[in-house]
Amino acid sequence: MQKIKTALLSYGMSGKVFHAPFLDIHPGFELLGSWERSKKLIQEDYPYVKSYPSIDDLLVDEVDLVIVNTPVGTHYEYAKKVLLAGKHAVVEKAFTTTVAEAEELAKIAKEKGLKLAVFQNRRWDSDFKTIQKIIKEGTLGDLVEAEFHFDRYNPLLSPKAHKETINDGAGILKDLGPHLIDQAVCLFGSPKGVFGDIRYTREHSLVDDWIDLLLIYDDFRVRLKASFFVKEANSAYTIHGKKGSFLKPRGDVQEDDLKVGKKPNLETWGTESEDLQGLLNTEIDGKQIREKVLTLQGNYFSFFDGVYDAIANDKTEPVTAQDGIKVMQIIEAAIASNAQQKVINL
Repeated sequence: MQKIKTALLSYGMSGKVFHAPFLDIHPGFELLGSWERSKKLIQEDYPYVKSYPSIDDLLVDEVDLVIVNTPVGTHYEYAKKVLLAGKHAVVEKAFTTTVAEAEELAKIAKEKGLKLAVFQNRRWDSDFKTIQKIIKEGTLGDLVEAEFHFDRYNPLLSPKAHKETINDGAGILKDLGPHLIDQAVCLFGSPKGVFGDIRYTREHSLVDDWIDLLLIYDDFRVRLKASFFVKEANSAYTIHGKKGSFLKPRGDVQEDDLKVGKKPNLETWGTESEDLQGLLNTEIDGKQIREKVLTLQGNYFSFFDGVYDAIANDKTEPVTAQDGIKVMQIIEAAIASNAQQKVINL
């Protein structure tokens, strides 16, 4: 099996939790190390890898793939440098800060024959995979509306300066928003129009921390919401069709397990508690059904499997640069809509 030599551009929470554990267990990747500016931590977890003092030192090494997992405002600069150095790239969400930046990165990757993927790991959450299955089966009938929430209760400002200072990559719209938007586009395609309501709700907040986006499709509507002031959680996914409804609380366990140091595996990984199963209320073959639905297993490993297949076997990336562009188009439309207080057509 071909080994894809891979390096990270940072080893903070993202590198430690979401990337290194999967690169380490996947037989198709060799984790070479990470660029670490001040704290030198990666070798505590992976003694056999390198701590690069600069991005230039990293790029002159025998690296095939670079994970651009730095703050959002740096994604374009660093991803462009990675691609121009002839390396494949995976870029964290939000892909970039503007549509123009996203389109330029896609163009460079295409011209150089490189793979460029966006890290939208939430497509492989257990709850989202279950929602995807329910919609595909058509048991709800023609859809009327869907509402996705990514809510938390966290009124305090983050100690991470790049998250709370005014910059092009800060704010909940470009933090949690890309997860919600990508899931909606993955399920339903690009909307015809967007209405965005963006607010600042925490005391002394300099960045947006509450969003309510309405995606307008021909025959149905999708609402996407994220807030830091939700103590009693709403259903993460609410879908209503002409035959029935499906409600699912947020239940994926992968992030929490990774944060406490659990190692991913392919047998029981991503299995959520039965008490978080979704509720299906619909009609099937003339019979009324109201029952809990078994949640599918989540696994971020599948994303890395897709990246491996893309590079080793010249397949399409699991989340393409075009997918990332679509998300950025909706984000830009939401910002314009909020400013103009009207629907922005795409």
